[in-house]
Amino acid sequence: MFLTALLLLRPHPPAATAKQHMIRRLEIEAENHYCLSRPFLTAEQERGHAAARRAAAFEGLKAAQAAQFSAHRRLEDQLDPLNVTRRWSWL
Repeated sequence: MFLTALLLLRPHPPAATAKQHMIRRLEIEAENHYCLSRPFLTAEQERGHAAARRAAAFEGLKAAQAAQFSAHRRLEDQLDPLNVTRRWSWL
């Protein structure tokens, strides 16, 4: 029953606003295609153009991680308050 009701529907023409929206989407797609078809940089310019920026960002990340890392602690500094090896001085 559902299929026959679907087949009996008449095709209707698209509305004017639907046409305008489709035209606008096609214009945007054509503009995108135009921009993407002409690269900003040549292949020679593109190769390694961001290496310095990436290296600087990596150095900044390394410095930030090193700042979060706690300072080195030596075993002598840990055990020094215990004074295990010192003797009492007799007057």
